[in-house]
Amino acid sequence: MTLRTRLRLAFLAVVIVPVVAFAFVVRRTMSERTTEQYQRRVDALVAVIEDDLALRGAEVRERLRALAILAGDDNRLRAAAVSGLESERPYLLDYAGKALHLAGLAMLQMQNERGRIISSGHFRNEYDRLEPGLPGLLTRAPGGAALLEARSPEGPFLALAAVDSVRISGVKFSLVGGVSVERSFLTQLARGTELAVTLSYPGGSLSSTVSGPQSDADPAPDSTEAARAEVVAELAVPFVDAERSALLDARIYVSHPLDELRALQSAIDRWFLVAVAVTAGVAFLLATWLASRISRPLAELAHKTSRIDLDRLGIDFSSSRKDEVGSLTRLLGSMTERLRGSAARLKEAERRATIGELARQVNHDIKNGLTPIRNVLRHLAQVARDEPDRLPEVFAERQGTVDTSIAYLENLASNYARLYPRMERRACDVNDVVRQVAASIGGRPGVRLETDLADTPAAVHADPVALRRIVENLADNAVDSLGPDGGSVRLASELAGDAAGDGTVRISVADTGRGMNADQQAKIFDDFYTTKDRGTGLGLSIVRRLVLDLDGTIRVESEPGQGSRFVVELPAAAGTSDERSAGGEETA
Repeated sequence: MTLRTRLRLAFLAVVIVPVVAFAFVVRRTMSERTTEQYQRRVDALVAVIEDDLALRGAEVRERLRALAILAGDDNRLRAAAVSGLESERPYLLDYAGKALHLAGLAMLQMQNERGRIISSGHFRNEYDRLEPGLPGLLTRAPGGAALLEARSPEGPFLALAAVDSVRISGVKFSLVGGVSVERSFLTQLARGTELAVTLSYPGGSLSSTVSGPQSDADPAPDSTEAARAEVVAELAVPFVDAERSALLDARIYVSHPLDELRALQSAIDRWFLVAVAVTAGVAFLLATWLASRISRPLAELAHKTSRIDLDRLGIDFSSSRKDEVGSLTRLLGSMTERLRGSAARLKEAERRATIGELARQVNHDIKNGLTPIRNVLRHLAQVARDEPDRLPEVFAERQGTVDTSIAYLENLASNYARLYPRMERRACDVNDVVRQVAASIGGRPGVRLETDLADTPAAVHADPVALRRIVENLADNAVDSLGPDGGSVRLASELAGDAAGDGTVRISVADTGRGMNADQQAKIFDDFYTTKDRGTGLGLSIVRRLVLDLDGTIRVESEPGQGSRFVVELPAAAGTSDERSAGGEETA
């Protein structure tokens, strides 16, 4: 992202963010205050509805009380209900119907002490049906009144009912009566306002905004209605479940529609969107102009800076500007002048460092090649002094070591003559290289040398000189780690991998020297790092580079006081796996 684009976005953010934040705060504040106002209206209506229900329940109880007094003075009712006079039976069956209309109730039934209905005003055929628990449930209802579903010829209807009792000739009778609860009833509770009143009870629901009762399959008012209206309050009302003889809870939900608030919010959103769009357009044009004015000199300066390199430092950074851009231009000019002088010094330092590095590496490699020759000469000198008669025999035995070391030094000299030697890879037997290195260090005092070579030729595709340098450096490093008390060095080779030809040749060099801790192991392959009192610290770094050049891996396993083991794995040359398989079959 360019500086001009960033400046443009920054200007847009500075202008648009405050406008959007202001719109958000205004919208949220308006919504919260309007919602709080609606909530107060809903809560007030809930309190009024609660009082209305209590008043309706009290009216029902007063009417039942009046009917109870009249029933106690009715001789014909006494004759039919207590004496069982058959001639007065029609009067008993019709008594509740006449009393229902007289009291202005929607339901009325008279029950004896066993709960049997002896007269029903809202459903004459209810005569002789048992509802023993109904009077007791109504008596226990809070406020003495509760909702229930009454049976009628047209079907069940909801009623707000209460109970009273009368004694006729010492026999107790219960009067259960109530008023019908329907849409008009809820509309009266809502006081004709825009608030909606919904009654939810076991078995159905009823709303002041929907004509007729709803069934259980209809949406629950406390979910769909509330989600639509948003502002909702509720009131618990007792409900009598006659079938289960239980007193349950019905719920009256009062909701306030937020259509006006949403319409106002939508209008404000539209106007704010228009305002933000216009503001963004003007701000974009202004930001583009300002960003161009600010970024143009910086872009020119960046173009000049991009042309600088160590071979081209003559760029002119002169400037007459008095601001920060001018200061930066002059600073770059001064830095370029310093770079001119530093570049020359850097090239000279790199040349000297390269020559020094090459000299150290040459010194290290030549010493490795001379060491076997020095050991042979010392051995020959010792034989000439102690056993001069065996000198020709010993010389013949050790001549191969001298010839091998001389050939190694000649190849090394040829490689360094080319300065950047190119590896000449060919199939090399690791076992032969290990034997040559073992012969070169075998005569050192205090060193117990062990070899464990693969049973079959372990060929790798490598440069012979590089492979010899790897094994020889590791072996010399193992001998140097033994210290004055001496110890053992073990050179081993083996074939590893699967029978599909993806084999590797593993070379391991182990010693019983002083070992290394974890920190030393992490740095052991770094240039110029050594754990010895003397040395260049290049041996293992050269080994690591040569192993990587041969597409191999190297790792070290060591603990302080327990010695070290270096493991080199190189890809096996083609045919090595086949030879191993054939050798294994013959052995079997």
